[in-house]
Amino acid sequence: MSGGQVIEAIDQAVSTAVSAAMSPAVSPAVSPAVSPAVSPFIGENTAPAKRPRIAVIGTGGTFAMHGRHRFDWIEYADSGVIHPIDDLLQRLGELVPHVEIVSVPFRSLGSVSIGPRDWLELATLIRDTAASDPALTGFVITHGTATLEETAWFLDLVLEIDQPVVLTGAQRPANTDGSDAAANLRGAVALAAAQDSRGAGVLVAMGGLFFAARDVTKAASFELAAFEAAPYGPLGRIDADAGVVWRRRVFRDQASRFASILDAATSTVLPRVDIAMSYAGADGAAIKAFVAAGARGIVSAGLAPGRPASGERAALCDAVAAGVVVVQATRAPRGTVPKQRFLATDGMVAGGDLSPQKLRIALMLILASFGMGNAAPDDRAQADRDTVQKILLEL
Repeated sequence: MSGGQVIEAIDQAVSTAVSAAMSPAVSPAVSPAVSPAVSPFIGENTAPAKRPRIAVIGTGGTFAMHGRHRFDWIEYADSGVIHPIDDLLQRLGELVPHVEIVSVPFRSLGSVSIGPRDWLELATLIRDTAASDPALTGFVITHGTATLEETAWFLDLVLEIDQPVVLTGAQRPANTDGSDAAANLRGAVALAAAQDSRGAGVLVAMGGLFFAARDVTKAASFELAAFEAAPYGPLGRIDADAGVVWRRRVFRDQASRFASILDAATSTVLPRVDIAMSYAGADGAAIKAFVAAGARGIVSAGLAPGRPASGERAALCDAVAAGVVVVQATRAPRGTVPKQRFLATDGMVAGGDLSPQKLRIALMLILASFGMGNAAPDDRAQADRDTVQKILLEL
């Protein structure tokens, strides 16, 4: 072949390649009807048939409060303004693409005001809403951060629904500089919409991380990164693109021991359980006062080894003799209280690695669910303690 023929052949090959590249023909491996990949928070590589629908329930707290000036990060409650969740959602606009948000009315409370009656009503609202609207993908609860961990734990113990439930809050009001309200709500919505969140129990999303309700606690007053889960750490993170990344999974029995509490929530009054904090030189005055006030359970937030101060022990033994269930905890953030001889001798129960505030909630539900009364005969009292011990160490 001559040089001119070679050049002509090359030109012909290039022309053919360009023509093929511009051809409208579609490769059989790719269909023009394939939808683009959806946002990673969905957790799938194909677009869903329907947009995820997330119910957002506002309960007040810093998230809903209004700062009086741009740096009102401490005494903003003095403004007296609490925005309804509908107003906040409208102001914040679209949070996560492709997710439909449905607001569900509740009532606005400061988290220092929320208590067992509110927990029962909130849990009942979530359960009934899930039953009446099974198309809901999940729930997000906006909550004040002071008691957020306690509400989350209560809900985790009593709810028996398939949809994820995620609690979030804010350290700074939404109208102040550097507020984390919008980012935290965005992260919570993404987490509730993620398919991997189903069956994981109640979760808490704050500061780009998410935690198990059992382990999370608020560890700082005003810092944005206020929530921790010592010693276990977060379950994962929520990325800047609203992608949800799990780094460890929770082991959880889907069946709730306490779901029946909600069947009579309007008439249920959870029994009084108090926490007695131990410190150097503590005596039994607080414990005696709790018994006199009608406590059916007392959590002893003991010193770091998981023991009460010496001056408290006699009062705790008297409380046991009066039919009060006493659970020994520790005030150490990473502490644990195993079963021990002195606890068995004194008729007390080991609290394991649950924090005192989490033990209080669990004990309230145990006492309410199993009808354990005061001043039971010795054999009944021992059976009650054995039941409490078994359940607490399984939670």
